[in-house]
Amino acid sequence: MANLSVRKLDDAVYRQLRVRSAQHGVSLEEEARQIISQVVSAHEQMSGIFRKYFGHEHGIELDTSDHRTPHEPMGFDE
Repeated sequence: MANLSVRKLDDAVYRQLRVRSAQHGVSLEEEARQIISQVVSAHEQMSGIFRKYFGHEHGIELDTSDHRTPHEPMGFDE
């Protein structure tokens, strides 16, 4: 398994992570692993949904050419 070190983590984020890990009854490392896994899996699931419905991982290609002719602006002359 791979190892990951996180440097320059904001103190407030670290405290929140410690509280969250205590609430879940797991170690700080385990909480971080679970969060990272959830975020990565959510991204993969969303990519699959885009591919399924739009055929493209990052969205759809739209025809941006405008086939309409501009209208004449409304006049305020009486």
